[in-house]
Amino acid sequence: MQKLKTKKSAAKRFKKTGSGGLKRNKAYKSHILTKKSPKRKRNLRKATMMDKTNEKVMKKILPYL
Repeated sequence: MQKLKTKKSAAKRFKKTGSGGLKRNKAYKSHILTKKSPKRKRNLRKATMMDKTNEKVMKKILPYL
C-alpha cells in the first residue's frame, strides 16, 4: 500500500490538539478592517475548533497531522 500525501495547504492552516481535535484560525481578518468594530477584530484573533461536520474530511486530507 502506498503512503498517503498530506495536503500541504491544509497542513499550514490547522493544528492538532491534545484531545485529537483540529484547531483553526478565523477568517475575515486580513483586509477591509476599517468598517469592523474593535470587538469584532479582537474576537477574530482567537483560534477556534474545527466543526465536527468537517473534521472527518479534514482528517482524511491530513493523515499524519
